[in-house]
Amino acid sequence: MTASPTLETLPTNLQTVDEFEQWQRQYVSEGSYEFVRGRIIPKPSMKQDEIDIADFLIRAFMQTPQFAQKHTLLPEADSYVDGVRKRIPDLTYFTAEQRQAIRNGERVKTLFAIEILSDSETFEDVNAKIQDYFDGGARLVWYIAPKLQKIYVYTSPDESKAYKGQEVVSAAPVVPELQFTVAELFA
Repeated sequence: MTASPTLETLPTNLQTVDEFEQWQRQYVSEGSYEFVRGRIIPKPSMKQDEIDIADFLIRAFMQTPQFAQKHTLLPEADSYVDGVRKRIPDLTYFTAEQRQAIRNGERVKTLFAIEILSDSETFEDVNAKIQDYFDGGARLVWYIAPKLQKIYVYTSPDESKAYKGQEVVSAAPVVPELQFTVAELFA
């Protein structure tokens, strides 16, 4: 068994997702990594204070017709942008057809990504992730800011609206029936 890499020992010569995933298979690691244009980015697992948010969202999703049609909202699943970028949203939405494609060995891109803002993320990190999701074909990205108790809903990399309090947030056009007030999420 090969030791887990440290930040200092991460390779800097990898150019593609294929090369990155081949390198990654050689190491046993406790953590996950995103890969963006040659950079290997450690992706910390979901923190305990984020679990209630993820649980609320998954349970709300389970009440939608899309869930009944075998679509899914999963925590920390790979989402491929292109041959040089792979992200791991905190929650990602896949259709039943995408799930079948995954079973067939295809790389799938999220249509709807949800990120929970962490203290370590910079403004540049957030913008880069949002751009990557839309570059990969996402139709919707939510960035949840727990400390501000706001949800930023992006319908493109340059168009967003912030929701708070009693405002109703909706996952339309991807999952229109997934909607709730922001206050319910943070109750």
